[in-house]
Amino acid sequence: MSSDDDVAATDGMRINKYIAHTGYCSRRDADQLVDEGRVAVDGERVTEHGTRVQEGQTVTVDGEVLRLRSLEHILLNKPKDTISTTDDQKDRQTVLDAVGVPDDNPSGLFPVGRLDRNTTGVLIITNDGDLAHRLMHPRYEVAKIYYVRTQKPVKPHQIDHLRRGVDLEDGPASADRVAYLDPNSKTDIALELHEGRNRQIRRMMERLGHDIVQLERAKYGTLTTGNLRRGEWRRLTYDEVRTLRKRVDLE
Repeated sequence: MSSDDDVAATDGMRINKYIAHTGYCSRRDADQLVDEGRVAVDGERVTEHGTRVQEGQTVTVDGEVLRLRSLEHILLNKPKDTISTTDDQKDRQTVLDAVGVPDDNPSGLFPVGRLDRNTTGVLIITNDGDLAHRLMHPRYEVAKIYYVRTQKPVKPHQIDHLRRGVDLEDGPASADRVAYLDPNSKTDIALELHEGRNRQIRRMMERLGHDIVQLERAKYGTLTTGNLRRGEWRRLTYDEVRTLRKRVDLE
């Protein structure tokens, strides 16, 4: 899985893969850059998607030199009052601050998708553009499980309503699965989604007249927070990364 090894191989690395492994963007977006004539190798504009980069060659996008980076994959148990972005104009804590990334972010790390400021739980942080793009793409339907606590009891017919779908301003939204977490507590439910729209669960519950007092992403694909406490993080293992990549057809 080393991009350096790929470049050192006799036939080099395909241009879109090279760009993705610098963390600049996904392979799909890299193909678009080639189509727009914005990519060059050793100063020569790239016109073919099949162009391969050899060791020692220089790749630029709009004149900016791209450099290969070791791919990093981090799992954060996101705490409350933390912004899922690489920087914040209001100087609030970001998820990169939570994992100790320097201000200049030399590895090009970014969060995969967003959890709103007060949503906690599983968040992947990486510089693997290919993997991030596919994990977020609806085509691959990567399941995410959320634990929801509401102020008022959620009635059984509302559980059915969440399964059938509710109308939101950006179109209908439904949960793949919904259940009470505890049959003795009607304010705690679990929802499984494969979508990832902005504030989707909060908006779905608000549509049914419920205010959420606590929201946690408990699972992303095969990943859970495990023994990580709020605000703690760890690097994903080789097997965990490989499983994610297989799930989105990158292996």
